[in-house]
Amino acid sequence: MFRKILVANRGEIALRVMRACKELDIPTVAVHSEADADALHVAFADEAVCIGPAPGAQSYLNVKAVLSACEITGADALHPGYGFLAENAQFAEMCSVHGVTFVGPTASMMRLMGDKAQARRVMSKAGVPVVPGSDGIVRDVGHASETAETLGYPVMIKASAGGGGKGMRVAWSRGELETAYPVAKGEAEAAFGNGELYVEKLLVEPRHIEFQIVGDKYGNVVHLGERDCSIQRRHQKLIEESPSPVMTPELRAMMGEAATRGAQEIGYVSAGTVEFLLDSRGDFYFMEMNTRIQVEHPVTELVTGVDLVKEQIRIAAGEPVEFAQSDVALRGHAIECRINAEDPERGFAPCPGTVTDFYVPGGPGIRVDTHVYAGYRIPPHYDSMIAKLLAHGSTRAEALARMRRALEEFVITGVATTIPFHIEMMADADFCAGRFDTGTLERRKRERERIVIAR
Repeated sequence: MFRKILVANRGEIALRVMRACKELDIPTVAVHSEADADALHVAFADEAVCIGPAPGAQSYLNVKAVLSACEITGADALHPGYGFLAENAQFAEMCSVHGVTFVGPTASMMRLMGDKAQARRVMSKAGVPVVPGSDGIVRDVGHASETAETLGYPVMIKASAGGGGKGMRVAWSRGELETAYPVAKGEAEAAFGNGELYVEKLLVEPRHIEFQIVGDKYGNVVHLGERDCSIQRRHQKLIEESPSPVMTPELRAMMGEAATRGAQEIGYVSAGTVEFLLDSRGDFYFMEMNTRIQVEHPVTELVTGVDLVKEQIRIAAGEPVEFAQSDVALRGHAIECRINAEDPERGFAPCPGTVTDFYVPGGPGIRVDTHVYAGYRIPPHYDSMIAKLLAHGSTRAEALARMRRALEEFVITGVATTIPFHIEMMADADFCAGRFDTGTLERRKRERERIVIAR
């Protein structure tokens, strides 16, 4: 096992990793920007190193500073969390060169799955269904238009190197495609330093279903069931749950087998997520693979009892996955609400500032992952998520009831948050009945705008 792990991240995920390390009796090192000097992950680590000014590009994305922190503290492993350097293949290689174990997949795996067009080809070769689309990168807007005409509108223009909704645009006609193409290209170049795009047939109103997988260095790959992440705004997830309300044992077996087969095709090692789109007929298609721990990983932990961060660390240390597919069982139902410092009444605009009151809910079946406390100043430089609220129950109805209670108990003052939005969703008849898809929030937004105009 490792002597010391440096956590190359901040916020709740840094704390989450440190807690796993503490239980494994592994000392931890925190890195932080000048803006995060008073952050909890700094206070809770065994050692802490300041790696630069507030902007992420000068601190958490500063590869030289992060690796220097490993060297001066003697950390022999590094956990990247999610975001920042978590899917940076070059960084993973540099860790290896400096004798530091990167807790995650290899650089080659990240490159393969990070190139969305190439990932489609690999999954198709493995027999995993993929959304009909371009055969690799489209050269220019003319090539994109030709591809779209062949596929039939609507289509989705997507950044090959991207994720998180960046560099993605929908086109319902040639005119819209010609307008959207340069916008998507520019956004992809700004976000990922790579403006390459590909085109996919747009599945109208699908569900977003992802399968959690873990693989070790000995060829074992196991899936831990699905998460339904269909409640989204601008391709950013807001609510996740497991199991999916529309999942059947037969469909789970098929999708899970496809996810593990795709991971085995590339010899995947570590925790990862294979994401699918599921249409109303029950047909599913590979969308992408995330080669890191996900924000919503606690949902799977609650229904399976598997500590995914500990699994990542053990696998990175050369240990095999300790359970077989037949050992995995989903128990009860779990729901996660992402609590963001955003104002739902102003288009979910970020709301940095000082938290004056902070009271965390509790009781049976409730879990809160957060780095916030009363008096904490939410900096404007990073992601706006400040907490993850999870509810687990023996049934979906019980999980929903517990989530409603917990949301009403959760007190955050000083900044606007998405708690009111989540309270509204937990009372929504369609959501409670499991009738929703990736377009649900956009349709609700358009309906509200029509009502306002009508008035």
